[in-house]
Amino acid sequence: MESQVGESGSVDIDGTRLEELTPEPLLTRDYETRPSLVYERLRQRHGPVSPVDLLGVPAWLVLGYREALQVLQDDDAWPKGLENWRARTEGEVPADWPLGPSLEVNHVLIQGGPGYPSLRTAWDAALKPFQDPGHPQAKRLKAAVTAYADDLITLVGQGGGTGVADLSAQFSRPLPLMVASHLLGFPGSQGDDALMDMWRVLDAGPDAGPALERLLATLAELAAVKLEEPGDDFPSYLLAAHPGLSLDELARELFMLLGMTSDHVGILMSNTVVEVISGDGGVRASLSAGMIRESMNRVVMRKPPLVNFVPRFAAEDTPLGNYTIRAGDPVWVSSAAAHADPLFADHVAPSSTISTRAHLSWGAGRRQCPARELASTVAAAGVGRLFERFSHLDLALPADQLPWRSSPFMRGLRSLPVRYELAPMPERATPPQMALDPAPETADAVLPDRSARQRSSLWRYLTGLIRGAR
Repeated sequence: MESQVGESGSVDIDGTRLEELTPEPLLTRDYETRPSLVYERLRQRHGPVSPVDLLGVPAWLVLGYREALQVLQDDDAWPKGLENWRARTEGEVPADWPLGPSLEVNHVLIQGGPGYPSLRTAWDAALKPFQDPGHPQAKRLKAAVTAYADDLITLVGQGGGTGVADLSAQFSRPLPLMVASHLLGFPGSQGDDALMDMWRVLDAGPDAGPALERLLATLAELAAVKLEEPGDDFPSYLLAAHPGLSLDELARELFMLLGMTSDHVGILMSNTVVEVISGDGGVRASLSAGMIRESMNRVVMRKPPLVNFVPRFAAEDTPLGNYTIRAGDPVWVSSAAAHADPLFADHVAPSSTISTRAHLSWGAGRRQCPARELASTVAAAGVGRLFERFSHLDLALPADQLPWRSSPFMRGLRSLPVRYELAPMPERATPPQMALDPAPETADAVLPDRSARQRSSLWRYLTGLIRGAR
């Protein structure tokens, strides 16, 4: 079928809808192992915007940095909200589409329409105590992250002062789980199974649907508890800022926070570790200078955890790249591809210790991720403690042989095997009282219900990894 290039440079395919094209599948084995090559192949064939097949559903993938900003910064022309998806409204999206479960949860990152502004305002208010460095909750959270990290590193050390460990399974994934339980106010170790189900949903595997049902049921139960007995935690703060939220609506928002503070943070930490111990000198120089945030900033330019954002939709027929995007077409912005766009990447100085702030890892515009500061703080504290406690870390596999998870949203490692040498354990100081509990807090008091957590399925699993490595 012939296409005509108009004066604007867009490609008009007269009478042809996206659903009638035959785009190549995106989520292939090549994409899992070397996504950058897939992005560049699409860029060479189609330019900054490409039609792709997402597990049987056609969509547009934005590869260009300029085009990504155009979409992310214009909420009117490119709104969120699945109600704007023409093919879904017309029943052309399969009911068993693997990506459906994670997109059907209408939380703050996905929601469009008139209800979004008040919801986003409530999110900002509820997160402020955790993101404002001067607030007691933020100080308490940072102390908790350090204590959780020490617990996990000490557990690794039970296998010996030197050895081999999987820092993904034994540190980067469980640490955010503990933080998420802290933020959500989960009683005891109840959050363990919830986070494991969140991983299943984000990985978009065959069990994603049942996992989502279990997860939302657990979060609805937690929401009911917080409605009856508010506490010093995120669900209670969100309810106070948005009293009209139903239990189901609150559960969806907790779903979003759980995913952002667990999977995203865990991947960011693992990717930072890999880049520091095997990557370019700029990352190591930033860390050596005590600038952990700079190290992470450089990492997200090269390996952003969230590689493809949830879709937006064309409000009307709009030129974008070399195509005209039809009203109601889904448009997925790829931050990973945009960062690699030669029109952007060629202007980033790789040798500078201070990195660019122009990355899109948290989005852009008014709908930039509300939890970005929280996630960055948790990741920085975790990575900082890791390099304080280990005097030596080295990859146990060549960097190009590390196994990557298959996910349309996230780019993270299945495992991160390292050879390690522990530094002598520093004496942990008692954190200052932080005006949230009636009794003065000790390092142990920062960890809610430590004995229950150690008996949890997560702790038994982590202990099993240590025993199996001996």
